[in-house]
Amino acid sequence: MEEQKNIRNKWLHLRLNEGEYALLLQHFNKTTERQLSVYARKILLSKPMIASVRDEGLQDILVVLSKLQKDFNGVGNNYNQMIHKLHLMVALPEFRDWILRYEKEKLVLFSAIELIRDYVVKTGEVWLR
Repeated sequence: MEEQKNIRNKWLHLRLNEGEYALLLQHFNKTTERQLSVYARKILLSKPMIASVRDEGLQDILVVLSKLQKDFNGVGNNYNQMIHKLHLMVALPEFRDWILRYEKEKLVLFSAIELIRDYVVKTGEVWLR
Protein backbone atom coordinates (compact mmCIF):
# COMPACT_ATOMS: atom_id res chain seq x y z
CA MET A 1 0.00 0.00 0.00
CA GLU A 2 1.42 3.35 -0.98
CA GLU A 3 1.85 6.06 1.59
CA GLN A 4 0.33 9.40 0.79
CA LYS A 5 2.96 12.09 0.58
CA ASN A 6 2.23 15.24 2.50
CA ILE A 7 3.29 17.77 -0.11
CA ARG A 8 2.53 21.37 0.69
CA ASN A 9 1.92 23.05 -2.64
CA LYS A 10 -0.64 25.71 -1.67
CA TRP A 11 0.55 29.17 -0.76
CA LEU A 12 -0.97 31.59 1.73
CA HIS A 13 0.34 35.13 1.51
CA LEU A 14 -0.27 37.37 4.48
CA ARG A 15 0.58 41.03 4.95
CA LEU A 16 1.19 42.45 8.41
CA ASN A 17 2.10 45.90 9.66
CA GLU A 18 5.17 46.41 11.86
CA GLY A 19 3.25 46.13 15.12
CA GLU A 20 1.48 42.93 14.11
CA TYR A 21 4.72 41.39 12.92
CA ALA A 22 6.52 42.36 16.14
CA LEU A 23 3.70 40.80 18.17
CA LEU A 24 3.85 37.64 16.05
CA LEU A 25 7.62 37.38 16.59
CA GLN A 26 7.19 38.02 20.31
CA HIS A 27 4.76 35.09 20.61
CA PHE A 28 6.91 32.95 18.29
CA ASN A 29 9.98 33.48 20.49
CA LYS A 30 8.06 32.17 23.51
CA THR A 31 7.64 28.75 21.88
CA THR A 32 10.01 25.92 21.04
CA GLU A 33 9.33 26.20 17.31
CA ARG A 34 12.39 26.98 15.24
CA GLN A 35 10.68 28.13 12.04
CA LEU A 36 8.14 30.90 11.79
CA SER A 37 6.28 29.06 9.02
CA VAL A 38 5.78 25.98 11.22
CA TYR A 39 4.61 28.20 14.07
CA ALA A 40 2.13 30.05 11.83
CA ARG A 41 0.82 26.77 10.36
CA LYS A 42 0.19 25.38 13.85
CA ILE A 43 -1.67 28.53 14.89
CA LEU A 44 -3.81 28.59 11.74
CA LEU A 45 -4.69 24.90 11.99
CA SER A 46 -5.23 25.04 15.79
CA LYS A 47 -2.63 22.36 16.41
CA PRO A 48 -1.04 21.91 19.85
CA MET A 49 2.20 23.72 20.50
CA ILE A 50 4.80 23.73 23.26
CA ALA A 51 4.74 27.23 24.66
CA SER A 52 7.93 27.34 26.67
CA VAL A 53 11.37 28.55 25.81
CA ARG A 54 14.22 26.07 25.68
CA ASP A 55 17.16 26.61 27.97
CA GLU A 56 19.61 28.43 25.71
CA GLY A 57 22.56 27.50 27.91
CA LEU A 58 21.81 23.83 27.42
CA GLN A 59 21.30 24.44 23.71
CA ASP A 60 24.76 26.04 23.48
CA ILE A 61 26.28 23.07 25.31
CA LEU A 62 24.56 20.67 22.94
CA VAL A 63 25.91 22.54 19.90
CA VAL A 64 29.46 22.47 21.29
CA LEU A 65 29.23 18.79 22.20
CA SER A 66 27.91 17.91 18.75
CA LYS A 67 30.83 19.75 17.14
CA LEU A 68 33.22 18.00 19.51
CA GLN A 69 31.73 14.64 18.58
CA LYS A 70 32.23 15.39 14.86
CA ASP A 71 35.83 16.42 15.54
CA PHE A 72 36.52 13.23 17.47
CA ASN A 73 34.96 11.14 14.73
CA GLY A 74 37.25 12.86 12.23
CA VAL A 75 40.28 12.13 14.40
CA GLY A 76 39.21 8.51 14.66
CA ASN A 77 38.79 8.22 10.90
CA ASN A 78 42.20 9.77 10.27
CA TYR A 79 43.71 7.40 12.80
CA ASN A 80 42.15 4.39 11.06
CA GLN A 81 43.53 5.53 7.70
CA MET A 82 46.99 5.97 9.20
CA ILE A 83 46.92 2.50 10.74
CA HIS A 84 45.74 0.99 7.47
CA LYS A 85 48.67 2.56 5.61
CA LEU A 86 51.10 1.33 8.25
CA HIS A 87 49.70 -2.20 7.96
CA LEU A 88 50.72 -2.10 4.32
CA MET A 89 54.35 -1.51 5.40
CA VAL A 90 54.80 -4.70 7.46
CA ALA A 91 58.18 -5.41 5.86
CA LEU A 92 59.97 -3.20 8.38
CA PRO A 93 60.13 -4.60 11.95
CA GLU A 94 59.97 -1.20 13.66
CA PHE A 95 56.66 -0.50 11.95
CA ARG A 96 55.27 -3.72 13.39
CA ASP A 97 56.27 -2.59 16.87
CA TRP A 98 54.76 0.82 16.21
CA ILE A 99 51.52 -0.75 15.05
CA LEU A 100 51.23 -2.96 18.11
CA ARG A 101 51.85 -0.03 20.44
CA TYR A 102 49.38 2.28 18.76
CA GLU A 103 46.69 -0.36 18.39
CA LYS A 104 46.44 -0.23 22.18
CA GLU A 105 46.20 3.56 22.08
CA LYS A 106 43.54 3.27 19.40
CA LEU A 107 41.33 1.36 21.84
CA VAL A 108 41.74 4.13 24.40
CA LEU A 109 40.91 6.79 21.79
CA PHE A 110 37.82 4.98 20.59
CA SER A 111 36.58 4.37 24.11
CA ALA A 112 36.89 8.13 24.78
CA ILE A 113 34.99 8.87 21.57
CA GLU A 114 32.29 6.41 22.59
CA LEU A 115 31.94 8.04 26.02
CA ILE A 116 31.52 11.46 24.41
CA ARG A 117 29.03 10.09 21.89
CA ASP A 118 26.99 8.51 24.70
CA TYR A 119 27.04 11.79 26.65
CA VAL A 120 25.86 13.76 23.61
CA VAL A 121 23.04 11.28 23.02
CA LYS A 122 21.94 11.38 26.67
CA THR A 123 22.09 15.19 26.72
CA GLY A 124 20.07 15.30 23.52
CA GLU A 125 17.41 13.00 24.97
CA VAL A 126 17.11 15.19 28.07
CA TRP A 127 17.00 18.29 25.91
CA LEU A 128 14.30 17.02 23.57
CA ARG A 129 11.86 15.96 26.31
